[in-house]
Amino acid sequence: MTTKRDYNKELKDTEDHKYGYSFDYDVMHPFMLKSFTPFFREGNFLELGSFKGAFTKRFISHFNDITCVEASDEAIQIAKAELGNKITYINSLFETVMLPKKYDNIVLTHVLEHIDDPVKVLKRINDEWLSDTGRFFLVCPNANAPSRQIAVKMGLISHNAAVTPAEKEHGHRITYSLDTLERDAKAAGLKVVHRSGIFFKALANFQWDKLLGTDIISPEYMEGCYQLGQQYPDLCSSIFLMCEKGK
Repeated sequence: MTTKRDYNKELKDTEDHKYGYSFDYDVMHPFMLKSFTPFFREGNFLELGSFKGAFTKRFISHFNDITCVEASDEAIQIAKAELGNKITYINSLFETVMLPKKYDNIVLTHVLEHIDDPVKVLKRINDEWLSDTGRFFLVCPNANAPSRQIAVKMGLISHNAAVTPAEKEHGHRITYSLDTLERDAKAAGLKVVHRSGIFFKALANFQWDKLLGTDIISPEYMEGCYQLGQQYPDLCSSIFLMCEKGK
């Protein structure tokens, strides 16, 4: 029996862990967009799990027709206050939402690890929501990120793919690596066209936040971490699959 989830509560910061860090918003969001842009299709755009709209607003200059599905009504209210009527918001669960059309670009970033039945949702994306020529952009935190591997060696977590107590409070159900993420995408019928990593990362998010407020980290250094991530995707902060509709 599944316990009913409180999606508003899962988005709250805990005593020792934030839901979102400056590293997420100021570093990962720009580099995720940079990774997606070469693959964008002309047409409409669907973001599954938009949180408070911080990532959503980066797509406004790329697409005129943007729809967001978000389980937290509190997050939607914050996003609407920030972005106004530029976005169509749907407050619903991915498992039950009925969308009115198909989409040429679908983004699911740092969300799949929160879902109780990820293959079921990925299958809905492939079968119901992705247009015949559309592209699906899937990003998840990486179990094998050096920052996590270091935490294992320090005794802070038991193994790379562990779901920590703080992550559980934020609704995490799994920690993916490239092989398990591709396993679930293929099980849902999606065609994996491109696989990569986003941003080489050896420090934890809270450590990055401290550095970002100094002159120690330069834009050139961050660009270097991004480029190194293309060479070593399994050592990145996040892993990225670009998929197309499978038969």
